[in-house]
Amino acid sequence: MAAQRYAKIINKLGFNANFGDFKIQNIVSSCDTKFSIRLEGLAYAHSNYCSYEPELFPGLIYRMVKPKIVLLIFVSGKIVLTGAKVRDDIYQAFENIYPVLTQYRKS
Repeated sequence: MAAQRYAKIINKLGFNANFGDFKIQNIVSSCDTKFSIRLEGLAYAHSNYCSYEPELFPGLIYRMVKPKIVLLIFVSGKIVLTGAKVRDDIYQAFENIYPVLTQYRKS
């Protein structure tokens, strides 16, 4: 729908723009667990999936295998999920990671 709106705007500016077939390449979402997370412990326990270098980037990068989603997890409990092609992958990734995150909840 948004792509169709942009095509109309471009047409109004005098340029020929057609809206053809489209394919979703990436869905990005964000959420908040409402609790702080011990990123060091999570990174150590899940080192096969994680990259955490706080001096370079404040978030832990978690590369989930199935579904193939990348999560940026912050100490505040905020999460950015990216790389999905369908919405269900986002939901599944969150359902998979939430129990793990509760194990690393800061007291």
